[in-house]
Amino acid sequence: MGDRREPPEGTPEGGSNDDEFRSVVFDESFVKAARIQELSAQERLAGAFGRATRMRGWGWFGSLPRQAVILLLLVAMAFAAAVYFGVSSPHGQAVPPSGAQLTSVVTPLSPSATVGAVPDPAHPFAALPTGYADGQGGFNMPPASSTAHFGGTDVQRALDSVQHYLVVSELTPATLTANETGQVRELLTTGELAQYDDSVNTPRDDQHHAATGWMVRFDPGQVALATDTVKVNGAVQVGELDPSTLEITADHTLVYALRPAGTTSDHSVTLYSVRREVRIDIDRADLDAGRVRVVDSIVQAGPTGCGTVQSDYLQPMLATAAGVHPSTPPAVNPADHSRPAWQTCGVLGPITR
Repeated sequence: MGDRREPPEGTPEGGSNDDEFRSVVFDESFVKAARIQELSAQERLAGAFGRATRMRGWGWFGSLPRQAVILLLLVAMAFAAAVYFGVSSPHGQAVPPSGAQLTSVVTPLSPSATVGAVPDPAHPFAALPTGYADGQGGFNMPPASSTAHFGGTDVQRALDSVQHYLVVSELTPATLTANETGQVRELLTTGELAQYDDSVNTPRDDQHHAATGWMVRFDPGQVALATDTVKVNGAVQVGELDPSTLEITADHTLVYALRPAGTTSDHSVTLYSVRREVRIDIDRADLDAGRVRVVDSIVQAGPTGCGTVQSDYLQPMLATAAGVHPSTPPAVNPADHSRPAWQTCGVLGPITR
């Protein structure tokens, strides 16, 4: 009788039987489950089976080649391990929400005549009506009242996040004229970062990937701030999108004092008006993280020529530039929040409260 460690048929050609499964390791439970029974001498002599051993308890597995059985078992074990570690991982945190895709539109407001400079560059906003405040003082944030599913403390946290985003995206000089985009990015929910990066790196006018949908910004090679002060007037409203999500809408008119880049002339300062209506959703995960999900951004900006592409930067027309617009466009007052901001190019009308 041969060595019991060798199969009855002898060692296969091309190598030992051990080489075939050298990388396969079986644990104790695996070995016990695969019980092997030696056939009797009578059964072997009768030739009823072509193999010297038979395996119990394997059902239809017994008809498969050994390689196939082992492959199926390894796949099953790998799948079970993946499920186990996925469920019991100590990090066990939910996948960040993907976030609704931002939809944005920028509507140019063309000047009705040649753009003029402000009469008093030392006080560029002197002609504005009452109601405009400096910077975030004009946001007019509402009191943090409880909603149906959020307490006053949570609403206040959401309003603080929204105000922070508005300051960074509309008032911060680095964002406005220095191509700074990181501060806005830090405030966005994780699910929007890929869209934001795409908008900044390759902006395009497709209502989803305009950099100017996320923030107010000007080409630093063309435009400079005459003053860091921005005049603001508008309001913020708080509601619920669903029981787990706050919906906050900020609708403001912002007035910037601009001059051509590289100049210091006081006779070239121009006022530029931007009405920006932004809808922001904040769920409980974003609330804890201090982040916002910018869902809709609607911008009216002028003086700007109709047909001007503004996906990368807003394109103000500065002093002495002449307006180019359709023959009969509607007059639009960017401070009139009673009218929808989503409309085609119009003529920039007088700024009133």
